[in-house]
Amino acid sequence: MTLQLGLFITGQTSNSLRAMENLRRIFQQELNIPCEIDIIDVLEYPQIAEDEKIVATPTLVKRHPGPVRKIIGDLSDTRKVLLGLGILQDSSAVRLGKEEGSGNDRD
Repeated sequence: MTLQLGLFITGQTSNSLRAMENLRRIFQQELNIPCEIDIIDVLEYPQIAEDEKIVATPTLVKRHPGPVRKIIGDLSDTRKVLLGLGILQDSSAVRLGKEEGSGNDRD
């Protein structure tokens, strides 16, 4: 199954560039999940952004497989991105949280 994603950006801003790099990192390096990624600059294609009801950038849209899901931000938190897209389930997130540390991060 190939994911179909759209990343809506506003020009070549630092947030847009960071979101593109984080998206590449998550899906190509960390997960190696086959996906098609469309980068849509809302300055060049405002009608597409309006049609998809994009209210802020950067916004990642998972188009296929359904349901459609949207995540706003620079995509720097891999776990939140995967949860938001429905790729990682809540029970997995809880398990990952327990495995990542004891929960006591104070020095």
